[in-house]
Amino acid sequence: MIAALFVETNGCYFGLDGVDPWDVTRDAMRYAGPWPVVAHPPCERWGRFADGGMGRGTHEVGDDGECFASALASLRSFGGVLEHPAHSKAWDHFGLPIPPRAGWFPAGKDGWVCEVAQGHYGHPAAKLTWLYLVGPCPPELIWGKPEQRILPHIEAKYGYAYARRRGIVSNQSHKQRQRTPPEFRDLLLSLAQSAEIQATA
Repeated sequence: MIAALFVETNGCYFGLDGVDPWDVTRDAMRYAGPWPVVAHPPCERWGRFADGGMGRGTHEVGDDGECFASALASLRSFGGVLEHPAHSKAWDHFGLPIPPRAGWFPAGKDGWVCEVAQGHYGHPAAKLTWLYLVGPCPPELIWGKPEQRILPHIEAKYGYAYARRRGIVSNQSHKQRQRTPPEFRDLLLSLAQSAEIQATA
């Protein structure tokens, strides 16, 4: 059994055998084990515009209601993997090492970090992502940034150079682009499944 924390209600983690999804209605910060976790703590307050850029008001960087800290605690208690967008400010705030462009890098006792592109695992964009795994030495992944894939009708409308520069790769909404592709979800579940349940605090 794997606990999927901070996931979308009725999203890709629901309805799977061996997966216990914790969405906003269950409050993932109350998870008390015993299974390893796949954690998707909210990222809006840890990104480039976390301080209210782009005219969206003023917010404190890291003001996520302690969700990331709670996800870390669950991970270090029960094992598993946490994902956040590449260059998340949470990494520096919580003392996690910045991952290399390819391969896993040690992160304390029984911890590992890496950078992986969801574009290798079913996402229409490259979508670079940082992972923090607690468990034994993890397997090799597909490293590096994939080539940008631009759908033919998008290229016809905007032109290849403009579409690539602006990152316009599909006609999906922002919310759709934020969702975890099933192939990437399955990778995270396999990483959590292989993680030994061990406290590392």
